[in-house]
Amino acid sequence: MKRLLLRKGKAASVHRRHPWVFSGALQRHSPLPEDGEAVEIGDHQGQYLATGHYQSGRSIVVRLCAFSPTDLGPDFWSARLQQARQYRQVAGLPDANCNCYRLVHGEGDGLPGLIIDIYGTTAVIQCHSIGMHRQLADIVSALQRVLGTELKAAYDKSAETLPPRYAAGVENAYCFGQAAPGEVREYGHRFWVDWETGQKTGFILDQRENRRMLQRYVRGKKVLNAFCYSGGFSIYALAAGADLVHSVDVSKKAIEWTERNVALLDDHSGVHESYVEDVLQFLRRDGAVYEVMVVDPPAFAKNISKRHNAVQGYKRLNAQALRRLGKGGILFTFSCSQVVDDRLFYNTIVAAAIEAGRKIRVMHRLSQPADHPVSLFHPEGSYLKGLVLWVE
Repeated sequence: MKRLLLRKGKAASVHRRHPWVFSGALQRHSPLPEDGEAVEIGDHQGQYLATGHYQSGRSIVVRLCAFSPTDLGPDFWSARLQQARQYRQVAGLPDANCNCYRLVHGEGDGLPGLIIDIYGTTAVIQCHSIGMHRQLADIVSALQRVLGTELKAAYDKSAETLPPRYAAGVENAYCFGQAAPGEVREYGHRFWVDWETGQKTGFILDQRENRRMLQRYVRGKKVLNAFCYSGGFSIYALAAGADLVHSVDVSKKAIEWTERNVALLDDHSGVHESYVEDVLQFLRRDGAVYEVMVVDPPAFAKNISKRHNAVQGYKRLNAQALRRLGKGGILFTFSCSQVVDDRLFYNTIVAAAIEAGRKIRVMHRLSQPADHPVSLFHPEGSYLKGLVLWVE
C-alpha cells in the first residue's frame, strides 16, 4: 500500500480524525496512486496516520476509513458493518413498524463515500467514491455475513453518484439475489418504493422523524406538501386527520408514486389532490391559503460556488410560501444543502419573513434522524436543517 505524506503543519486535522485530506495538504508524489486505490497517509516525517481511498480530480483527494493500520480487507468490512448494525439496533431500527432505514451513512459511520439503505430484505448500495466501488464485492460479502438471512438481495445504485469518467463503465445492477420494488413500512405507514428508478436510493429516509412530528399539527387542517416526491409527508398528514392535502412536484413520476402511496392508506377521511407543476409557479398561481405547509426542496447547492444562488432560491421560495399561509399557520421548511449551514439557513428564512411581512415564532429546529449519524469529528455531515414556524 502506497504511503502519501502530508506537508509539514498539515497533519492536525487527521490527528483530530477528520476523514478528508485535501490536495493542498499532500507533498508531491510520483507516481501517484490510481483512482480508488487504498493508500496510507503519513505525516511529513513519514509516520503513519491513517488509511483511506485516493481519488484525483477533486479537492478531497483521500477519504479516510481508518486511523490505525489496516489492509481494508474482509475482516475490516465485517467489523465496520457489524458496528453500524449494532448502532441501529440501539436506535431501535429495524422493528415491526419500520423496516426501512439507513445502515451506513458515509462519514457518520466511518466509511466516507458509502451509503447503504435497507428496504425490507433488500440492501441498496450507493458508492460516492471510486475506492468504495472498487471494494464493492468485499462490502457485499460483509453485508451477507452481518445480516445473514435478513438479507435476500443487494442492489448497486452507484452509476449516478460516481465521477462521470468512472461511471461510464458502471451499470446499476443486483450484486446478488433479485427483488422487485415493493412495499415497506415506516412507523406503520405503508409505502411503495422503487429503489431501481427512484431518486437517491428510492425513498427519502432522512425525513422519518420530521414526518412523524407533522402529525401533531394537521388534524382538521388544509395542508400543502411542496416537493412531495413520493408523498411521505402527505401520507402522514392524511393518516393524522388532515381535511385536505395538496401534493406538488415537478416530476410526473413522483406524483404517480405519491398517488400510489395514498392508495395504500388503510384509513383516511381527508381529500388528497396532486399537481405536476413547478412549486414556485404553483405558489404564485394558486390563490389558496393553507393552514400547514411543508417545503422540502432538493439541494439547491452542491458546492460552495453555488451557495449564493441557493440562498436566493431558498429566500424566494419561502417568502412565497409564507404568503400562502393563513394567520396561525405552520410552516415546515427544510434545506438539505450541505454548504448552507444552520446559521445561514436561519438567516435566509429571516430574510424571507421580512420580505413576506409576516411575524413568526420558531417552534422547533429539525435535523436528520439517528440512522443518519454525524461524526463529532466531521460536522459537515450535519446536512439536513429544518424549522417549524408559527406564522401570525
